[in-house]
Amino acid sequence: MSEKDKTVDVPPPLQHLPTAKQKKYDRQLRLWGATGQMALEESHVLLINNGPGVTGVETLKNLVLPGLGDFTILDTAIVSEADLGVNFFLEDASLGKFRAEETVRLLMELNPEVRGHALMEPIETVCMEQDALAKYNLIITAAPIDPAILARIHTQAQALNIPAFYLHSLAYFSSFSVQLPPAFPIVETHPDPTSTTDLRLLKPWPELSRFAKEKTAGFEEGTMSAHDKAHIPWLCLLLHYLEKWKQDHDGKVPEAFKEKTAFRETVRAGDYNEENFDEACAAVLKSLNPPTPPSDVRAVLTAPETQTLQHDSSDFWIIAKAINVFYAKYGQLPLPGAVPDMKAVSADYITLQNVYKTKARQDSAEVLATVRELEKPLGRTGPAVSEKEVENFCKGAAHIHLVRGRPQHTARAAGEEIRFGDRAQALANELANEESLVGLHLAFLAWDEYIATHHSSADKAGGQALHITGTSESDLEADTEKLTGIAHHLLDTLITEAGTFLEDPDYTAVKTRIANFCTELCRAGGGELHNIASLTGGLLAQEVIKVLVRQYVPVDNTCLFDGIASRTQVLRL
Repeated sequence: MSEKDKTVDVPPPLQHLPTAKQKKYDRQLRLWGATGQMALEESHVLLINNGPGVTGVETLKNLVLPGLGDFTILDTAIVSEADLGVNFFLEDASLGKFRAEETVRLLMELNPEVRGHALMEPIETVCMEQDALAKYNLIITAAPIDPAILARIHTQAQALNIPAFYLHSLAYFSSFSVQLPPAFPIVETHPDPTSTTDLRLLKPWPELSRFAKEKTAGFEEGTMSAHDKAHIPWLCLLLHYLEKWKQDHDGKVPEAFKEKTAFRETVRAGDYNEENFDEACAAVLKSLNPPTPPSDVRAVLTAPETQTLQHDSSDFWIIAKAINVFYAKYGQLPLPGAVPDMKAVSADYITLQNVYKTKARQDSAEVLATVRELEKPLGRTGPAVSEKEVENFCKGAAHIHLVRGRPQHTARAAGEEIRFGDRAQALANELANEESLVGLHLAFLAWDEYIATHHSSADKAGGQALHITGTSESDLEADTEKLTGIAHHLLDTLITEAGTFLEDPDYTAVKTRIANFCTELCRAGGGELHNIASLTGGLLAQEVIKVLVRQYVPVDNTCLFDGIASRTQVLRL
């Protein structure tokens, strides 16, 4: 063979290889996708660090690693020996330097793509500037802080629709609460996959009915081979038997549990001892349900923001209005288009998938057309609602969630006593529950009151302990007595506002539980334990990411953690 006749096998060029960035963030891209990652990378988080400041830094660590765009630490403290003992993002060389600059420097080493900033100005000065917080996408404030300053932060955040977190971490206890905007919608809630199947078996469209008839033609008459019978998709089997059921029941489908059970026995009677028939029987109860949207979804579709669109209405409300129009017309939401796994010939399964995907695209296109009609009279100056956003909304329409954010409980003017208002009843309902952590919530409120009224601003900013280490035991007892007294006063206020009457031993038991929490807080002397700070930072960062990427459903609105009993509880206050 001559040289020119020789051929060399050259492998085809590799395509669609993951980039270095995709490899780096692979795990999280599986959780919140490219759109979520982009939202995270475009976010700027402000941490207002007070006290020992460990939990706030641990939270930022868990935001820097997945690629937060920017973070700013506002902290006027100077690094002390005590800081070096609890904060992993400080080193011996940091001693005597600004804590904000040192923690920013060391946090940025975790991910060079993240931009960190340090502010050493007093928070009072920053808050006096109008719209000083406008450049941030989310604010985290660590206790202790003057109630008047905290109120100003949360008021500004609420006016700017910026989510704001407030955290405590003392001894073995921690808590955080979130103040979300008045309307915080979430489309990509990532529900349990088993709850998202929507096959429309009770109201099949013509293409689906036609496919089912083709796949089941002749299987009961004996003209179909055993192999073909064993590979009829269970979805088609159910549609076949539903047609027979309707013929015997005046055109009605099985609705009540008793009827569905009888229908399942009908399917089982035709069993050929094959897996596809077992799948069909198992799917009866969960698949033969009308496509009725949950109450949470109906509340979104009929919300005031949906009913009356404005020129500044967000894309979410415009799409929600279009979805509502679709639902009013057809009595069902747009089809998601997903088909669960089932035993079937590959070609048949692919065809079935295409039947559902085609219908889903048709529904989405109709909703998009309605969106375009709704946009015309609004006179919007921004970009039009994207087709991709409409498509995502249609896929998750049955699981959208709307959180109505509430102002922070602790936001009040200086000198005012805490009033529980419409939160009183929810808190009072928890009092009789021995497992509830409502006592810890009252203890943290009392802690804020004590710090605000018994310590200088310098102590609060520097995170000084309640009592000085090494002083007499009587000082600790005096601090504990004062803190417990404030907490019990808050308890009495709560009971009065809620109109609840607790008799002994319930009242005594509640006071004892609160006193135990106060004793532990005082015993810690204002200090943070790093293991609790690390755990709380992980919990808080998880909720922060949910809020920033607007995926998954965040805590609404207060989370409490008892490290002694290893228990958490979420209260909506």
